Amino acid sequence: MSLVASLCRAHLRCWGLARLRTLPSRQDRTRYNNTRLSSTLAPHHQATHGIEHVRNIGIVAHVDAGKTTTTEQMLYNCGSLRHAGNVDHGDTVTDFLPMERQRGITIQSAAITFHWPKKEHLKPGDLQHVINLIDTPGHVDFRFEVERCMPILDGAVCVIDGVEGVEAHTERVWSSAQEFKIPRIVFVNKLDRDGASFKKSVQDIGLKLNGMPLVCQIPWWEGDNIKGVVDVITGNVVSWAGTDDSPKQLSVLATEGTIKDELERAREKLVELLCERDDELLELWTAHGKDIPSEAIKKSIRRVINDGEGNLIPVFAGSSLKNIGVVPLLNAVNDYLPSPRDRPEVEVRVGQVHQPFSVVLQESQGSKKHKPPHVEALASVFKVVNDPRRGMLTFVRVYHGVLQRNHNLWNTHLQHFERPMSMMQISAAQTIEIPHLSPGQIGAITGLKAARTGDTLMGFTTNKAPPGPLAIVQVRPPEIPPAVAFILLDAYSPTGAKTLESALDNISREDPSLRWFKDEKTEQYTLSGMGTLHLEVARDRLENHYKAEALWGTIAVDYKESLTVPMPPQRAEFDKTMAGKTGKAACTAVIEPLEQHHRDSLLETSTERDGNIIQVDIPGEDLPFDVEMTRHQLTNGVIAALARGPRRGSPMHQCLVTVTYDATTDYFGPASGAHLVGAANKAVKDALKEAHRQGTIAVLEPVMRTTITCPESSAGAIQHDLHAVRGGHVLDVKDMQDTSAQEGRDIDISDIYAPPDPYEFQTTLRETQKGRLRMLQITAQVPLAEMLDYDNVLRSKSAGRHSLTMALDTFERVVGPREKDL
Repeated sequence: MSLVASLCRAHLRCWGLARLRTLPSRQDRTRYNNTRLSSTLAPHHQATHGIEHVRNIGIVAHVDAGKTTTTEQMLYNCGSLRHAGNVDHGDTVTDFLPMERQRGITIQSAAITFHWPKKEHLKPGDLQHVINLIDTPGHVDFRFEVERCMPILDGAVCVIDGVEGVEAHTERVWSSAQEFKIPRIVFVNKLDRDGASFKKSVQDIGLKLNGMPLVCQIPWWEGDNIKGVVDVITGNVVSWAGTDDSPKQLSVLATEGTIKDELERAREKLVELLCERDDELLELWTAHGKDIPSEAIKKSIRRVINDGEGNLIPVFAGSSLKNIGVVPLLNAVNDYLPSPRDRPEVEVRVGQVHQPFSVVLQESQGSKKHKPPHVEALASVFKVVNDPRRGMLTFVRVYHGVLQRNHNLWNTHLQHFERPMSMMQISAAQTIEIPHLSPGQIGAITGLKAARTGDTLMGFTTNKAPPGPLAIVQVRPPEIPPAVAFILLDAYSPTGAKTLESALDNISREDPSLRWFKDEKTEQYTLSGMGTLHLEVARDRLENHYKAEALWGTIAVDYKESLTVPMPPQRAEFDKTMAGKTGKAACTAVIEPLEQHHRDSLLETSTERDGNIIQVDIPGEDLPFDVEMTRHQLTNGVIAALARGPRRGSPMHQCLVTVTYDATTDYFGPASGAHLVGAANKAVKDALKEAHRQGTIAVLEPVMRTTITCPESSAGAIQHDLHAVRGGHVLDVKDMQDTSAQEGRDIDISDIYAPPDPYEFQTTLRETQKGRLRMLQITAQVPLAEMLDYDNVLRSKSAGRHSLTMALDTFERVVGPREKDL
C-alpha cells in the first residue's frame, strides 16, 4: 500500500473517529571511577527535579548482549566516570560483585542514579533529567531478579546483539515487560562485530517480538565497519567514532548522497507507521505533508509507545564498546520513555482484589468502625542486598507521598513496624545519603531488620498499626516460581550452624527464589533454587561474603510431591502457649489435586503460591475479629505446611487447599496470629499424613523448556540424544537465518522497513564468509534430571559452537522404574 493511500485511509478514520584507556592497575581504575561517580552525583542531588524530569528505566536483554557495557558508557558519557569500565577487564561499576567480575555476567540487579544531559549541553531553560537505571541479569537462572524489577520500571531499554538478533531469553523478558505494559525501546548493539546485521536484527524484532519496528536511526557503514549513527527524524549525524558526540563536532560531518536517499525512505516509512496510530500527527501531515517538524514526530513516538502495548517498537543502533550510539540512546530515554507522572496510578492488592491505591485510601478514610492513621508514603521493596559496610540495604520505589527517614514503616507482609536508620541514593557500589525519597523516586534504606524482596512498606508518623484492609495492602507481590534444583549442606559445628543459618536467612531475604530448611532429624540443610548456576552463585556468596563454612553436597533435582485423589475434610484444634500467650484456634482443611476446572470456581480471596492454590472461607457477617487478618494468618499456616510433603520431604505442588474458619465452631475468643497459623498448619499436615498412609502421594519432576542453538552438522545427533537418551520431546527446529513470516504472527516481513547492510548487494558474500555456519535452533521439553550437566555434552557434540538456555515448563509425574529409583 502506498504512503498516500495508507495515510488517506488513516485520515478518514481520524475524521470519522568513549574510548577506553588503561590506568596503572585494575584496582586503581575501579577505585578512581567509583570516587568520581560519588563526587559527581552528590552535588546534583541537592537540586530539585520535578517528577516529569525523572526516568525509572531498566536495561534488559539476553545474556551477553552488552547490557553492562551499555550502562558503563552511559555513566561515562554523562560525566560520572572518567573511564568506562570493561566487562572483560573486570572493572565495571554495576557488576561489582567478585563473582560477576570473574564470570563476566550480571548476577544481581544494580540500581544507579545519574543525570542527563550534561549541563554544558543543556538548552536555555531546560533542566537535567534524573535517570534511575536498573542493570538486570540476562541469564535465565536469574529471571526472578529481572521479573521482580519489572513492576517498578516506567520504561525499558532492550539491548540485542547485532550478530545474534533476538534470542530466546530476550523474548521472555520482552513478555514480562508486555505483561506490565512497560514502554520499551530497542538498542541494536555490537554492530562493530563481524557478521553483524542491522537489517536482520530489525526483521527479528518484528517477527519475534510481534511489533512493527520503527527505525529511528541508521548505522553509517564504512565498508563492513560501523563508523557512526544517523538520526532518521532530523537527518543529522548523532554519533561518530572518535568524537565526544558534542553538537559542534558532529555538525561538521556531512551526509552523502547514498545515505540521504535511504534517510528519506526511512523517514517516510516512520511517518507512515506513526500516522496509522496517532491522529495528532496525521492532522499535521495533512497540513504540512513531508515537512513535519522533527519535534512533532518525537512527541508522536512518545505518545504511541506510552501505552506499553509494544505495537510500535522504536529501534536504535550502535556499538557500546566503541561508544557509538550511546549518547543518542540517552537522548531517546529522555525524549521517548515516560516519567512516573505519565504512567497509570499504581494498583495494589487487598486479598485477591486489585484496585488503585487511591480507592483503598478513600475506603479506609470513610470507615466508621476504625479511623486509620494518615498514610504518609507507600513504597515497594524490589531488592535487598547485604552491603559489607552498611549491612542490609533495602531498595525501594516510592509510589505515593514522600518517604522520610524518620517514618515508622509498616510491613504489610510481615505485619509489623520497622524504623529506618538512613536513606540513600544508590550508585552501584557507592551511596549518597539523602533526607527523603520523593514520589516516583528509587533509593535504598538501611536499618530494616526483616524486610525482604517483594514486601510493601507504608510510612506513618505514629506506631499505630493500620486497621482493616489497609494493613494488608500489597504492591504487585512477587510471583515466586517453584524451585527446580537443590543442594545439601552440613555445618561443621554448632557454632558454625548458627553462622550458616544466619547467612541462609540473609541470602533468602535478598533473593526469595532461594529457599532453605533444616531437617531436624539429620540436622542437614537444604538450599533450593532456580538452576545450577543460581545455586553455584548462592554458594559462592555464602562462602565468600557471609563466611559461612559448610560441607557441600552436589546439586540435584528438586522433585515435588502431589496428591492423586481428593482427601476428606480434616479438622484440627491448636491449643498451646505461643510466645507467652495462651489461646486456642481451630479450622477445617480440604486438600485435592489442582485441576484446570478449579480455576473457574475459585474464591476471590484465593492465593497462589509455589504451584498451589489456597483459599480461605470465613462465613458470616459482623464477626468479632478482623476477617482479613485472620485469612492472612490461616494462609501463612497452609503455606508452611505445604513446604514439606510426607513422602520425601519435598515441597507439595499442584494442590488446591480450602480452609474453612467458622466462627460458631472454630472461634474460642481472641487468639494470636501464631495460634491461627498453628491451626491451619496442623490441619493440612494431618491431611497429608493420611494421604501418605493411603499411598496417594505422587512424585513430580521438573520438565524444562530447552532451547539449543547449534550448527546444522550437529543438530541431528543432538535431537537423537534429546529424544532417545534423555527422554525428551523435540517441539520445534528452525533455521536461524529463515526470515519468512511465521504462522500465528501479526507481522509480515514484507511490511518491515530495514535499511540495507553494507554487503546487501554482494549476493555471494554471506555464503563465502569464512567460518559462517548455518545455525539451527532446537526447542524441546526435557526432564531437568537429564540436563544438569548437558552443557558439557553439547560442547563435545558441537565443538563448542552452541548456546543453551532452559526455563521451567511444567512438572510431570515420575512413573515406572524411575519412580522406584527415587
